[in-house]
Amino acid sequence: MKIALDPTPFHHSHSLLEFPRVVADLGYQYMQLTPHADFIPFFNHPKADDELVGQLKRACRDAGIEIASVLPVLRWSGPDEDAREAAVRYWKRVIQITVDLGVGTINTEFSGRPEKAEESERAFYRSMEELLPIIEREGLDLLIDPHPDDFVEEGLAAIRLIRGLNSPNVGLVYVASHSFHMRNKPLEIMRAAGDRLRLVHVADTMDHSASHGLRYITNPPGNPVRVHQHLKVGDGDVNWNEFFSGLKEIGFLERENTVMVSSVFAENENAADVSRYQLKTMEEYIHAVSS
Repeated sequence: MKIALDPTPFHHSHSLLEFPRVVADLGYQYMQLTPHADFIPFFNHPKADDELVGQLKRACRDAGIEIASVLPVLRWSGPDEDAREAAVRYWKRVIQITVDLGVGTINTEFSGRPEKAEESERAFYRSMEELLPIIEREGLDLLIDPHPDDFVEEGLAAIRLIRGLNSPNVGLVYVASHSFHMRNKPLEIMRAAGDRLRLVHVADTMDHSASHGLRYITNPPGNPVRVHQHLKVGDGDVNWNEFFSGLKEIGFLERENTVMVSSVFAENENAADVSRYQLKTMEEYIHAVSS
C-alpha cells in the first residue's frame, strides 16, 4: 500500500511544480494529483501540455517522491449530452497525461445529478463504453467515489454500478469523510467491495444525521444540501478502529496496488502540521491493526 498526501491545502501558497518538494518535506513518499488550474482543472479540459507534464515528472524525481494517483473531476455522467461528450474528450487527455506521468491509478467521482439519477446512470455507462477500452488498453486502474451530491451516493449501490461494467480495471474509492452519506455501514461496504476497493481517503467528519437530524440546520428547511467536512483524524465522528480494522480484514493494507490518501482540507492555516499528524496517525493505526 502507498500512503499519499493530497496537496490541495497548499494550492494557495505553492505552485504546481513546488508540490513534490512540499510532499517530500512533510515525510510522504507519494502524492495524489488533484484538480489544479494549471494542470487538470475541475470540469474543464486539461491545461497541461507535454512540457509541463515533463516538468512535473522531473520535479517528482528530484524530490524523491512519486504520484500515486491522478484525480480528475469531470461531468462524464451529466444528463446534459453536450457536457457529457465534452467530458469524454477531456477524459482522453487525462488518460494520456496519466500514462505519460507513469502513474497507474486514476480516481474520480461518479458526478451526475441525484435528482436525475436514471438519466445520469445512462450517461455514465454511455461514457464508459468509449473510455473503458482505452483504460483497459493502457492497463490503468479507474477507481470511483460515490461523492455526496453525485447520482449515486450510497456505497453498495456504487459497487453494483462498478460491477455492471464487468471490468477488473474499475474499482471503488472509499472516502472516510463521506461515510455518513453512504447509508451502508463501512464494514459492509468494504466487505462487499473486497479487492475492488483500492483507494481510500483519510479525513474525519461530523455525522450530519446526529441529534435527530438537527446537528446542522439550513434555512429554509428542506434545502437539498449535503454537509460534510475533511477534518484531521479524531476531530469528527468516524470510527477509525472500524475503518482500519476493515481495511486489514479485506487485505487492503497488504496489497501493492492500493493507495491511502490524507485529504484534510479544513485547516489550511495549519496544513503542514496537520499533514505530519495525519501521516503519524495513519501509521499508528496501521501498526495497531497489524500487530
